[in-house]
Amino acid sequence: PQSEADLRTVAALPLQAKVLTHVRCHLDDARVAVGTGADGIDVLFGTSSAMRAFSHGKTVDEIIETGTDVVRYIQSQGLEVRFSSEDSFRSEPRDLLRVYQAIDRLHPQRVGLADTVGIATPNQVFELVSMVRKAVDCDIEFHAHNDTGCAIANAFAALEAGATHIDTTVLGIGERNGIVPLSGMIARLLSVRPDLVAPYRLEILPELDRMVANMVGIDVPFNASITSGTAFHHKAGMHTNAVLNDPSSYEIFDPARFGLERTVMTGHRLTGRHAIAHRATTLGLTLTDHEVRTLTAEVKRRADAGPLSNDELDDLLRGSVPA
Repeated sequence: PQSEADLRTVAALPLQAKVLTHVRCHLDDARVAVGTGADGIDVLFGTSSAMRAFSHGKTVDEIIETGTDVVRYIQSQGLEVRFSSEDSFRSEPRDLLRVYQAIDRLHPQRVGLADTVGIATPNQVFELVSMVRKAVDCDIEFHAHNDTGCAIANAFAALEAGATHIDTTVLGIGERNGIVPLSGMIARLLSVRPDLVAPYRLEILPELDRMVANMVGIDVPFNASITSGTAFHHKAGMHTNAVLNDPSSYEIFDPARFGLERTVMTGHRLTGRHAIAHRATTLGLTLTDHEVRTLTAEVKRRADAGPLSNDELDDLLRGSVPA
């Protein structure tokens, strides 16, 4: 299959990162994955009543038996292994703990919890991860879907509760509404735990998001943390006044850290006199307070029909000053 060939290609690259592959907890799948050259294998098994009834039909005892066989096989091949439940947050906690404790005795690198349908709240994530943290010695990986818009918040709650690994993708690409977006997770961590992202080259994050967006034929979402085209744009009058005086008034990050620049948008109907005055100053124009107020009113009037381009705005400002 193409996916197997793709994995072989990626695994053969001289990368600093480990290459892991994600497969069903089935010996046949594990054997194929072992032959690709990947550094490790992540296996998953549905543990909720819905998954057990409508997906694989196995009991908890059978899940433990199969999981044990697959994990031992992967370990025998000298590869890293993570065992994850699927649909963890609709599973009975007692069932999860039985499975995780049985697998933990095999000393895998990690066990995983997955909010497969995006149903969990941050409080629920914190409680379940805390429970699992007390029950196992290995690392804990967390996988969050964004069906209810809580993926980033849930991922951070998992970290606070003791998880050690978070699954992310560029732009959050994944099934349905996707999973935790890399840029969003970096933004969350940078604002409260900057030490966790200190080793990374954050200046290439916007380029990475744009590259992947182009590859899959979409735009970077307008509300993407850090990397959207409007992340450091300021428009409303009272906002622009504060930003011009102190950017941290309305920015928790310096855009330069990501190789970006802030933009104070001036030629629109929400503009303010401070933005107009700043624009005039950048053009080398000296205006009185009365002139600034008059020009601000004129810009607002014209912008009611549509935003003014920078050239249109600059022509208006220059035209207000006698030659």
